[in-house]
Amino acid sequence: MTHQAHASPANASLFSNRFYQTILISNIFLQIGIWVRNFAILMFVTEKTSSDPLAISLISVVEFAPIFVFSFIGGAFADRWKPKRTMIWCDFLSAVSVFAVLVTLLFESWYAIYFATFISAILSQFSQPSVMKLFKQHIHPDKMQQGMALFQSLMAIFMVLGPTLGIFAYHQFGIHISIGVMGVAFLLSALVLFRLPADEEEEVQTERTSKLRQELADGFRYVWRSPVLRVLGAAFAIAGFAVGTIQTLGLFVVTENLGKPKEFLQFLLMVNGVAMLIGGAVIMSQAKKVPPQILLAFGMAVSAICIVGMGVSTSIPLTLFLQFLNGLTFPCIQVGINTLILQSTEQSYVGRVNGVLSPMFIGMTVVMMSLAGVLKKLFPLVGIYTASGLVMLLGAIILIPIFKLKPAPIPVPGTIEASISSAGSNESR
Repeated sequence: MTHQAHASPANASLFSNRFYQTILISNIFLQIGIWVRNFAILMFVTEKTSSDPLAISLISVVEFAPIFVFSFIGGAFADRWKPKRTMIWCDFLSAVSVFAVLVTLLFESWYAIYFATFISAILSQFSQPSVMKLFKQHIHPDKMQQGMALFQSLMAIFMVLGPTLGIFAYHQFGIHISIGVMGVAFLLSALVLFRLPADEEEEVQTERTSKLRQELADGFRYVWRSPVLRVLGAAFAIAGFAVGTIQTLGLFVVTENLGKPKEFLQFLLMVNGVAMLIGGAVIMSQAKKVPPQILLAFGMAVSAICIVGMGVSTSIPLTLFLQFLNGLTFPCIQVGINTLILQSTEQSYVGRVNGVLSPMFIGMTVVMMSLAGVLKKLFPLVGIYTASGLVMLLGAIILIPIFKLKPAPIPVPGTIEASISSAGSNESR
């Protein structure tokens, strides 16, 4: 049986879907845990090390490094394991690791705090592909883009509230209570996930004789065979290059271009978060009218214009407007990408495809983030932002060939769909 076997009817509300209800509630708890983790640990390490740049940058290293190592592996195992069980165990083990760190903190071994971020980042590489796989099973194709838009809106809400929540928890209650809140949030997420429908049992029990390396190779080959996924991978890498280049330079836009103190950066971030929330709501209402590849290209094109504009602008109102416009269209990129992946991938390959494509964006982002400081010393801010915007525009242009293609899963060799496809092509000859 193919995907969508248990998807809700097209005319049913997303909020009446038990799977979607559960994932939303679980994600709220996860976002609380993640944002408290991000900012409470940042505040704690900054205070503990007297703002040592190496110690602070190590937080990002332990957060992003597992993506390179475990994304491919996590995607492959997500296709092997039952998604509901995988997600519950990942959240539960995240909670256990956090409580273990809390115990070490009580004995003044504060370096272990990096461990919580590291373990959580690893487990997310196994959990996230499972969420995508369940989306494929339980959300009707016509509702998929709308569902992704609502998810993006939830992320935007926490982009606005999350930093405040994390800083408040640390300053009001200290690092021990903040770590405890993280653990409880992950644990509650795991408990909520028990509401998910039972994992599907495969109708035909196939032997797992293939090795992990072979399954990973199959994932790469699957992406390469799909014209949509192949172009999407290139767009992913280009977007990561552009985003990573300017990710750490926003502070210089504030201090050099606008002549404001560094604290003014929070207002740019708040404007961006509010705009993302509005953009997500708009996409939800228009989800069925725009194909995901056009939505993605539009978002990248507008983002390119905004990036160049923010690099050039010395006007506070203009910069805030461009930041708002950029945030307004950013959900187009996220929703377009996730919808394309789900629409273009067989259910049995969702985990591996996600594992192949995600590192392309994250990898280029992290590489360019690490080079941004060097680029800033060699080139003016305007030049860096202009180059970054042009690269993002290139990402939108390379999507043009797939505008007229209807995203559809590539049949996997050996499946009924592949046999039908083959028979059809033989008849056409």
